[in-house]
Amino acid sequence: MDTVFHSGFITIVGRPNSGKSTLMNALVGEKVAIVSEKPQTTRNKILGVVTHEHDQMVFVDTPGIHHPRTKLGTCMMQSVRDAMDGMDCLMVLSDVSRFGDEDLRFIQEMDRGSIPRLLILNKTDLIDRERLLEIMGRTAELQYTEIIPISAKTGDGLDDLTRTIASNLPEGPKYFPDDTMTDQPERLLVAEIIREKALIHLRDEVPHGIGVEILAMTRLRESLMEIHANIYCERSAHKGIIIGKHGKMLQTLGTEARADIERLLGEHVSLKLWVKVREDWRNRPEDLKNLGYTD
Repeated sequence: MDTVFHSGFITIVGRPNSGKSTLMNALVGEKVAIVSEKPQTTRNKILGVVTHEHDQMVFVDTPGIHHPRTKLGTCMMQSVRDAMDGMDCLMVLSDVSRFGDEDLRFIQEMDRGSIPRLLILNKTDLIDRERLLEIMGRTAELQYTEIIPISAKTGDGLDDLTRTIASNLPEGPKYFPDDTMTDQPERLLVAEIIREKALIHLRDEVPHGIGVEILAMTRLRESLMEIHANIYCERSAHKGIIIGKHGKMLQTLGTEARADIERLLGEHVSLKLWVKVREDWRNRPEDLKNLGYTD
């Protein structure tokens, strides 16, 4: 007799910097979403796919929920709403290392709906047991299906989380082939890798004004891809910071990005980067479309 197959879309939501992308990467087992310590790193909804013999989990990573101040921010919040439409399970992620009243209010706001809702208390490696028990006590009376403490960074609790998700998925089809890990096109993944390096290395005032456009990906010969990309910033002063003294910062970004892109594509890469000033691009519909943030 055939075993029933279970599948579904699991949307991951949380406040900025709660560890959503780190968690999805850990669950998928590959880096399908960029990660940095800066808030609002994720700008689009990103799918990560995990397939087992009897189930398939399609995780939807979303931007951190915040009050938008630009059209880009509005697009980001729209992507969260889109990701919550038609989902089969909701994972609400909270960073316990900085848990406070605002986090509790957010968790309470997400405590609604008829689908399974999992409250994920992340970054348990950063607090002691007494503090974790205190937080669990503050959330115990909510109507979440399960409250699961984890550390996405260390992997603690992820096996329990995976089993809980699988047990709450409905019967359904296999949405993606077995070897699929993400639905993101290569061009977007490459652009995100470049942006990640900027987030890691640049000053706090610069990264949120950065966008990356892939101009061309051309195979020069077997196992050699040439990639041309523009890094957009909003101020002339930021352009100088991105390039750095004698071009050192841009060289660092390019070297680190190229290494990750080569791992992604499985071939050698020649990466050409240019820095362009586009004032207020985060509020320009045409720029948002060109950079892949709107249809």
